[in-house]
Amino acid sequence: MKRLLLRLQPLGLLMLRIALGAIMVAHGYPKIFHGGYGHNMAAQVAGMGLPGFLGYFVAYLEFIGGLMLLVGVFTRVIGLLFAGEMLVAILKVHLKNGIGTQGGIDLPLACMAIAFALIFFGGGLISVDHLIFGGGHKSQL
Repeated sequence: MKRLLLRLQPLGLLMLRIALGAIMVAHGYPKIFHGGYGHNMAAQVAGMGLPGFLGYFVAYLEFIGGLMLLVGVFTRVIGLLFAGEMLVAILKVHLKNGIGTQGGIDLPLACMAIAFALIFFGGGLISVDHLIFGGGHKSQL
């Protein structure tokens, strides 16, 4: 059973990448392509005491970074950026709503956990990263 699970690990990493990538693309797309929302995001970020340009950065990170995760390119870097973004989202936006409530920390916390895992495990064998850089994830279980 252990050998089977080890052989299926690349599918687990693929599912993590697809889940986080799809969520990020879905959140980034309207920020970029629905008139003026990127400007609203910049104003919202500035209202939190952060530089307004980060609103644009977040919008493009979510959309383009999400697409990059779907194919598994620069997975560790994108994972690091998403983990950081989700930490800020939790602390600055969602924490006041708690957990298990509308607008709570549930989704950003789950996204941060997935991103954190991808930092350490990478894109896996089923990724562009593996094609470019070789190696892939090798478990020590």
